[in-house]
Amino acid sequence: MILGREVDFMGVRKIAAVISAALVVVSILALVFNSLQFGLDFTAGTSVRLNYSDTVILDEVNEALTNNGYEDAVVVSFGSDREIRVVLPVDESIEVVDQAAQAAVVGETIASLLSANSASEVTLLGSDYVSAKVGEELAEQGGMGMLVALGIIMVYIAVRFQFKFSVGAVVALAHDVIITLGIFSIFGIEFNLNTLAAMLAIIGYSLNDTIVVSDRIRENFRRMRKGSPVEMVNVSLNQTLSRTIITSFTTLLVLFSVLLIGGETTQGFAIALIIGVVIGTYSSIYIASNVILYMNVTREDLMIPVKEGADPEGTV
Repeated sequence: MILGREVDFMGVRKIAAVISAALVVVSILALVFNSLQFGLDFTAGTSVRLNYSDTVILDEVNEALTNNGYEDAVVVSFGSDREIRVVLPVDESIEVVDQAAQAAVVGETIASLLSANSASEVTLLGSDYVSAKVGEELAEQGGMGMLVALGIIMVYIAVRFQFKFSVGAVVALAHDVIITLGIFSIFGIEFNLNTLAAMLAIIGYSLNDTIVVSDRIRENFRRMRKGSPVEMVNVSLNQTLSRTIITSFTTLLVLFSVLLIGGETTQGFAIALIIGVVIGTYSSIYIASNVILYMNVTREDLMIPVKEGADPEGTV
């Protein structure tokens, strides 16, 4: 190291690479064999949203539904302790064309049933039907959106910095997305449209962190006359460390607040972003920086091109 007080991040880069590779492999295997637990946004079914005049006791709601033939219904809090969402799987006995019309009828039926079994006043907020075809299209378009975003990011960083930096950034982003999806698959956390939006936000957050680090690495490669690439990357990571810690900490404070008090509708979004912020902070240090070192980045790669006829030393 150049400075004794610096943290030697790159001293354990090989260990970090092995850990990351293992996490990515486990995540891919989980996605292949366990898949994702897609929410109603991506599968066929009916969602009924209800409001109670008093605090809802979910166990009583579940009991009322079970006793009336809705054993497969899933009841979750929705927004506040007085609102719930009842998710019902698709009824295979009804034609797909009629499912949308049936959603309204199902909503009224569930509202009447729960109203009769509760001392509270129950109000139907709405009921929606999502077909399997629509859900499949949403999943396909969402995945395509992430791939396009990664491609555009790679081109931008190649132009803004250098090709080796773009490879490092895209590898880091892919690493973040795969591991986050893997955690959702392993723990069976519902994946819905909110979660998909969080995945795109993770790409933005991780990219921002990676660009800050990359900019400092490029600056130090141009400015510092001594030191190996590993030492210069270490110096750059230490110089941006306080900014990284403060940004990640304040972001996590907000996300944990959303997770704890935001209700069921924002739960998946908050969980995905919490995982993404932690993994993204790690990847900007140990993945993006590691990749550019493995690609043998040199000072010459990052020097400003000298115009023809100009003095390279800046003298007249």
